[in-house]
Amino acid sequence: MVEIASRMEDRGLRIAFGTRFTLAVIALLIFAWPIGAADKLRIGYSGATISNAMLWVTEEGKLFQKNGIDPEILYLQTTLGQTAMIAGEIHMCVYSASLLAPARLQGADVVMVMSFLNKPIYRLVVRPEIRTVADLKGKRLGITRFGTVTDWTTRLLISRLGLDPEKDVALVQVGDVPVLLASMSAGKTIDGAIIQPPYYLKAVALGMRVLANMQEMDIPFQQTGLNTTQKFIGRNPDIVRRAVKSVIEGIHFMRANPAAAKRAIARRMQIKDEKELEDSYQLLRSFIQVKPYPSLEGFRTIFAELGKRVPAAKNADVKDFVDTRFIEELDRSGYIDGLYR
Repeated sequence: MVEIASRMEDRGLRIAFGTRFTLAVIALLIFAWPIGAADKLRIGYSGATISNAMLWVTEEGKLFQKNGIDPEILYLQTTLGQTAMIAGEIHMCVYSASLLAPARLQGADVVMVMSFLNKPIYRLVVRPEIRTVADLKGKRLGITRFGTVTDWTTRLLISRLGLDPEKDVALVQVGDVPVLLASMSAGKTIDGAIIQPPYYLKAVALGMRVLANMQEMDIPFQQTGLNTTQKFIGRNPDIVRRAVKSVIEGIHFMRANPAAAKRAIARRMQIKDEKELEDSYQLLRSFIQVKPYPSLEGFRTIFAELGKRVPAAKNADVKDFVDTRFIEELDRSGYIDGLYR
């Protein structure tokens, strides 16, 4: 009986060892597969601003790689990213609906698949001698470039303040934030500009003043989102699905791992001050939605402004400008809610 029991014990150990070995091999194959077979995905973004930060945080957490994607994150100034995407040189880009909408109306097959920011967070920063909205009349406001989100948002803000952006102010193409700050400080080229946090604080430190805070105005406006083309979706729906899933997981990662999120923000935005970094992180947490559906009302705000110059925008169907099937799949399945349990 002892000999039989000993043989049975030896056999059990061999079975247990074999089972563990098999499971280890399977696990190795599962985790090794994405590394060798990851799909290349080129994603562009237009500036080192907090509204683009979820792209960098998702990259920091290696969540694209987790979902079988080998990402190439590219800085493409002003409108170059969308132009490159339409041409097929990159696959996706993080840009505003104010850039997407005119292109779509002109025949491009661009759509937004998820939102990053659906309300403007800009501050209108002006030279110290400008004390009231009425003082803006005849003044020069800087933008990065015509057709960009700063152009659209400046026009929207001036309209909301009761002035006519076509008649009461002059919009001047200047360049990115460092050039805007230098130009405003000198006072020879521009008298003000809209600037996102935390950069507007640099203008305040130079003696400028905040005339309007768009974050407090609660204007629905679909600013940045993850965009692609219908052609790319049609040919690669699973890649788009996994890209959307990666960013949704990135949102959870951002909330659960503040140190890693701040590391990504600091590196891309060149922030060294700890308070400025913490404020930027908290701002990101405040506006990023757990379920980042594009804002249909935010698109309608853009159509209302766009319709003044492009008549086709007045009759545009907002649902033609978004493709939410991938978020809807993750939402209906309970996957997104499950991340927070």
